[in-house]
Amino acid sequence: MNVSDQLLQILTNAGVRRVFGLTGDALNHFVDAIRRQDKVVWTTVRHEETAAYAAYAQAALNGRLAVCAGTVGPGALHLINGLYNAKKERVPVLAITGQVPTAQQGTNYFQEVDLKKVFDDVCAYQAIVRTPEEAPRVIQRAIMIALAQNTVCRIELPADVAAMPAAGEQHISPIPVSDALLVPGDASLKAAAELINASRKPTILAGAGCRAARQAVLELADKLKAPIAHTFRAADIFDRDTPGVVGLTGLIGDPAGYHAVMKTDLLIMLGTDFPYDSFLPAGTKVVQVDTRFENIGNRIPVHAAVHGDAKATAERLIDLVTAKQDDTFRSALSAAFRKWKDNMRQDADPTEEHEPLHPQIFARAIDQHADADAIFTIETGTSAIWAVRNISFHGERRILGSFNHGSMGVGLPSAIGAQALHPQREVWALVGDGSFTMGMQDFLTAVEQKLPIKILLFNNGELGFVKLEMEEAGLAPQYGALRQFNPDFAAYAKLCGGDGVRVEHAKDIEAAIVQAKSSKLPFIIDAVVSGGELSFPPHISIKEVFGFGRSKVREAALAVSGNPDQWKNLSEEVETTLDRLR
Repeated sequence: MNVSDQLLQILTNAGVRRVFGLTGDALNHFVDAIRRQDKVVWTTVRHEETAAYAAYAQAALNGRLAVCAGTVGPGALHLINGLYNAKKERVPVLAITGQVPTAQQGTNYFQEVDLKKVFDDVCAYQAIVRTPEEAPRVIQRAIMIALAQNTVCRIELPADVAAMPAAGEQHISPIPVSDALLVPGDASLKAAAELINASRKPTILAGAGCRAARQAVLELADKLKAPIAHTFRAADIFDRDTPGVVGLTGLIGDPAGYHAVMKTDLLIMLGTDFPYDSFLPAGTKVVQVDTRFENIGNRIPVHAAVHGDAKATAERLIDLVTAKQDDTFRSALSAAFRKWKDNMRQDADPTEEHEPLHPQIFARAIDQHADADAIFTIETGTSAIWAVRNISFHGERRILGSFNHGSMGVGLPSAIGAQALHPQREVWALVGDGSFTMGMQDFLTAVEQKLPIKILLFNNGELGFVKLEMEEAGLAPQYGALRQFNPDFAAYAKLCGGDGVRVEHAKDIEAAIVQAKSSKLPFIIDAVVSGGELSFPPHISIKEVFGFGRSKVREAALAVSGNPDQWKNLSEEVETTLDRLR
């Protein structure tokens, strides 16, 4: 047994069953160790970032350790963006990287990079293996820290050490799994309960930390007659069809969710470090509950700090608070939310034949056809808007994305990881053309691995969300930077060995989705959609009105002067808006 065999043995004992990566000289002994056994599968990707995102997806879905790998310098560096996503989504991911031989380290050797410095911010711990004797202890420590802190750790294996005879077997032991629960203290619970009892119209702002607390939070909210607004990450915990839930706040939120947070007299923040302080109320009393004590008061002044698990806290508060009788606040917001959902359904009317097509029609159709336990990977950009506004993530449905890191390119690789983990579940990736083309080469990985992922690709020929950001800032869209030169994505899917269909007419949407559902191959719906579909936040400030107006004036001036891109954009926005008013 060499050090690579020993590393694989420890990973197997920790429950690892798949490694996503791209091999090279420093990892070849580790890959050979995988070849000689049948418990762990090596999945080759075309780009290491895909490996990191795929590992993130698996860890996010099952809470267990997931592994990605890249060889020395260049290969290891490609992992970093996906690892940052795993770090900020707080899931346990282990990165295995090679390193140049120990005798060459520090000599500016071919492909040598000081990976310790590079990975220092993204990793909570780095196991730098220098000798076989220390390998078992530092490897196990990396695994333990990743699991205990739901974070990213790294193992560095020099090319020569990887092939050395293993040592230190006496230090190998089973990897324990913690069942501890952080229970809040009586004093902080009492302070929170007193504030709650004194309030007239409390609101719960729920985050991803409530995943195991859903029933307790719903019971608490019902006793308090409190509306539940939520973060994007919590959209598959408190879905839009649950009574008392009034939707999402933030830039892509809805008016009811926004007003629930901004017009309350007591904001109860449960399991969230919601970062957008412009969408948090000023001068309102706040109770914040978090397992990470350093997050409390991080965004807004807090009047009762509760250091504890969301479920344990909610269950105890139920017994401490007095039931409220006045349901006026929640009822009004629930009615507003129902009206907003009706408007969204009308906007996504499948009989609408405006072309290029409205993107929300596709999202709405997928909501109607996707399985009750489907997994959705959602790109950063306008595809996130159409997803969260038109799909109910009810039942056992799950969402994955780059909700905190905010990176493009997460959709396809996360779908690969999700489908590899759950081969019997439907996996839908909702992606923009800009995001997909960042890593479209790994569609080949899905084909090779026979992963029947379904990709809804919003093809508007531009970076749509960046255009919105330019307009909000008062700038005329710069199409030299925004324009996307796209192939026929359905033809590309077939060229790679998958399948796909290009949809340009509303009458073909449902048939395309049904075809994708039944496909045993990776499938791309190339949805040709309008880039002129305007999406507004739940509340528009004077600054934003001024910026958007200034942008339109500049666009009009450029259009009149003969700029075809500006003229096309303005025309499309006007046509789309008028179509909405008919």
